[in-house]
Formats: sequence, structure tokens, C-alpha cells
Amino acid sequence: MSKYLFIIQGEGRGHLTQALALAQILQANGHEVTGALVGMGAGRSLPAFFTDQFSASTHTFDSPHLVMGSKGISFSKTIFFHLFRLRHYLRSLSKINKVVKASQPDVIVNFYDALGGLYALMYRPAVPVVAVGHHYLFLHNDFQFPQKRGLDYWLLKINTHITAAKAQKLFALSFQPLPYSTNQRVIVSPPLLRQAVAQLSPTTQNYLLAYVTYASMSDTIIEWHQRHPEVRLHCFWDKPDYPEEYHYDSTLTFHRVNGPKYLEMMAHCRALVTTAGFESVCEAMYLGKPVMMVPAHYEQACNALDAQNAGAGIGADIFDLSILLNYLPQHQSIQEDFQQWCGQTAAVFLHHLEEVVSDKQVLVAFA
Repeated sequence: MSKYLFIIQGEGRGHLTQALALAQILQANGHEVTGALVGMGAGRSLPAFFTDQFSASTHTFDSPHLVMGSKGISFSKTIFFHLFRLRHYLRSLSKINKVVKASQPDVIVNFYDALGGLYALMYRPAVPVVAVGHHYLFLHNDFQFPQKRGLDYWLLKINTHITAAKAQKLFALSFQPLPYSTNQRVIVSPPLLRQAVAQLSPTTQNYLLAYVTYASMSDTIIEWHQRHPEVRLHCFWDKPDYPEEYHYDSTLTFHRVNGPKYLEMMAHCRALVTTAGFESVCEAMYLGKPVMMVPAHYEQACNALDAQNAGAGIGADIFDLSILLNYLPQHQSIQEDFQQWCGQTAAVFLHHLEEVVSDKQVLVAFA
């Protein structure tokens, strides 16, 4: 039995659900997850879906997060905001170090947290580190980026390298199998989906489902709905000052973010509209749902292009659901191939994680 400690970027739900999925795999195969350190933005707290399902101890620490501008996420505002919080992040690094020493894991698994990478770089723990995230596919020589390669492209690459600092292996979660990378640390891996997704029984009912990371994005959906009130819509948003269900009218309902409810409604929708978060797109692909992806920033633009190349659906610049309705008749399902790819997840992760533990044991024996 080996012991694993997780460091997780807590912004959004993607990395948290990936951590839950990997914890389920490890525990089902006799390993122990000693705990999780979750990086959170100032004033944020752990979502209930994670605290309810993650059985080990959890610790939060102040970590960098994306900052919104007038036209969505602003990388320049994000940089300047965090420059004034460096003192807080130094304290976070110290907290991570204390938890690592107390839990004495065999392996640290970093789910794309920048301070997790900086910790490995500055403290140089004796414990081996691996990193998990779709972002490590950006380091694969065959990855196709969107055409615009300005400041956002370089900031994304820099941040990805920071999170990967000192990691022996980079599990690059992918929508589809790819050839081996020339970067030998990159392991092209199937997605980490929670068991709850595989347990669903999908059907097709007459409504579209939308998931918006930021409530301000819902304005465009409302504008489209007013022109097409005959189309039934359900939309999940993060707007705490509204009730759990807000009935805008008879054909548009907004729901506060709720993981199990969202998955259940995805299993029965006609199609999904999302901001191209990796996790949501993977869940839709597994359930056989076409996806329209509307990126909120450059990282999601990379996801959208990658998912479109894999056959998940179509990309768009705005939440114009007419684009999706026009696309649906020509969509070809890739559900069977994707489920077969996801069926390899446990074997891939167990093989490479156990290899890391074996290498550590060899080094200790010869020390």
C-alpha cells in the first residue's frame, strides 16, 4: 500500500472532480489518500460536492486565481492582483510544507496548482511529485493551439511549466489517444471521471442544458431565449442571491450549481452548452451528448479546439444557441470510442504511479 497526498487547484470544479476520481481509483486498489491541500481564491470555500465525497482530511490555502475583467477573464488583471498578495502565498507554501511533513506521503499529486509547483521548486521535498491536468497536453508536440498566440498563449505555457516544476510524470488528460510525446515526462492519459458519471442511464429529452462559470454570461442566454421562447432551456449558474431554482419563464429555468443535479440533467438533455471546461465536455462525451463550447478565456479556447477535433461538438464565440441547433443534425456520436478510452483510466494511472513509488524505493535502498 502506498500513501498519496493531493495538492489541488480549487478554482472551478474540474480539478476537484479529477481528484475525487483518482482517490476512488487508488482506494479501490488498496492505496491510501492521506489528505488534500486545496488552493482557493480569497473569500472562497470548498464546495459541498467535494467535502461530502472526499473521505480524507482537507486543508485550504490562499492560492492565485483568475480575475474577471469587463470582457471576461483578464490575464493582465490577474497578474497585477496577485503581485500584491505575494506575502500570503509565501505563508501558503509554508503551510503546504508542514502538511507534507506531517502526512509523510509516498507521492505528492499536484492537480495543476501553481503553488504546488512552486513548493516543489523551492522546498525540493524528498517525496516524488507527479502532476495531473489536461493542460499538460499543451506540452505535447502534436497539440494544436488556436491561431491567436499572443500574451495569453505565453502566460498559459509559463503557468503550466510552473505547476509542472520537479514533477517526474505529467499526466496529460486527453479527449482521445495521441502518439507518444517527445517530452518524455508527458503521459497521455484518459480523463478522470467520477463513478457517478458511469452509473447514469442517459436518455434524450426535449431541452438544452447550459453551464456558465460566471453568472454574467447568462445575459447572452437570456437575450437569445427572448428571441426563441419556444426552445426549452435549463441553465446552471453560480448566483447565490437567487433561489435554488429560478423560473425565468415557462421554458427557461436557472439552477444554482449542484453537481449531482447537473449530471442528472446532462444525462437527459438534447445537447450541452458550456464554457469549454475540460471536465464538463468529457462528461457530455461519455453520456453521448453533443456540445457547443463557448470559451471564456484562452485556456478554454484550447480545450474547445481540442474537443472539436476529437468530435465532441462545435465551438462558438458567443452563447448563440442557434449555432448549436443548426449543428445538431450533422453531429456524429463518438460515445462508444470515448467510453472505451475512459475504460483505460485506472490501468494507466496505477501503472505509472506504482512505477514512481518503485523508483523511490530503489533510490532509498541505494542511499
